[in-house]
Amino acid sequence: MFNISEVDKGNSDFAQLVSELDAFQSELYPAESNHLLDISAVSDEQLRCLIVRDEGDTPAGCGALLFHEDGSAEIKRVYIRPEYRGRKLGEKIISAIEGIASENNSRLLRLETGIHQQPAIVLYRRCGYDMCDAFPPYKADPLSVFMRKKLL
Repeated sequence: MFNISEVDKGNSDFAQLVSELDAFQSELYPAESNHLLDISAVSDEQLRCLIVRDEGDTPAGCGALLFHEDGSAEIKRVYIRPEYRGRKLGEKIISAIEGIASENNSRLLRLETGIHQQPAIVLYRRCGYDMCDAFPPYKADPLSVFMRKKLL
């Protein structure tokens, strides 16, 4: 059994998971194609952070939602530790993020991921996301994949 909860952006478990994700992505992409969000530079009102924990309260993964001024929101920082992959935790995180977006009247969710993260792309497609063009603040990048989903 896994539990998803919202945490403050300064939560130490969330910070550790983000650090692991950063290290993973730094091995896959050059710095100019690694679009890491500096969480400390984002206001608490703009960012909502989630952690999924196992039954022993060990952090298994995370995700975040960044609200934009135009009313859209962006999925950020989705990560599942390797030993927890294959248990549909990504779907649970995406569902929780979509719920937060809906509660806050964001009807368009977008994301950027990398071409070398095929399991992530498969996850997003399974959750109803379609390919789209780069959106601000991003520029087209041959190592990036941009996706979007309209919420009802």
